[in-house]
Amino acid sequence: MRGKLADDMAGVAGGAISALVGLRREAEAMARAAVEEMLRRLDLVTREEFEAARELAVRAREENGRLAARIAELEARLARLEAPPAGAPGADGTAP
Repeated sequence: MRGKLADDMAGVAGGAISALVGLRREAEAMARAAVEEMLRRLDLVTREEFEAARELAVRAREENGRLAARIAELEARLARLEAPPAGAPGADGTAP
């Protein structure tokens, strides 16, 4: 009789543990869903989206630097082309 009682108690305890594990999983799933919904409402970006945007910004910054250098080069070239030739009247800054 004692063995049967112990077996019954072990079965009840095992069932209770299984139920608690199930409740824990369900609570975790509900908490995860609530956090995901809250984040969705905040309109946050994912890590992947952030990294992609950051990479675009880095490339744009690099291109901006290249274009600024090219503009400076072209402006210097234009200034040389527009400058009066050496020895021409007014080249030294005096009026002819």
